[in-house]
Amino acid sequence: MDGRRSLAKLLRANKRLNTAYVLKESFGQLWDYQSEAGARRFFEHWKQALKWQRLKPYENFARMIDKHWSGIAAYCEPQNKVALGFVEGVNNKIRVLQRRAYGLRDEEYLRLKVLTCMLPEL
Repeated sequence: MDGRRSLAKLLRANKRLNTAYVLKESFGQLWDYQSEAGARRFFEHWKQALKWQRLKPYENFARMIDKHWSGIAAYCEPQNKVALGFVEGVNNKIRVLQRRAYGLRDEEYLRLKVLTCMLPEL
């Protein structure tokens, strides 16, 4: 509880820090949208809230999100959402393959190994 009081006191004392904190926390809502149109509308409003704040790292972040919008739009579709456990499992398999292939420089071979490790057993 002391940590929360300290954070509240710090945010009251520094308006710019408070704004940055609120923007950071609110951005997480983007991942809850079920349609691209709703997500885009939210992101445009988020960028408007950022407009006059002089928070350069956030402006860079917003540009990066704009560049990768097609992937974010794809994530908004319910059929494209993947469980994080599955993603972690795939990443772990890839790390094991990379360790086993230490010293090999053929990226195409690694790509093929990653793809074949996902095939069902015969």
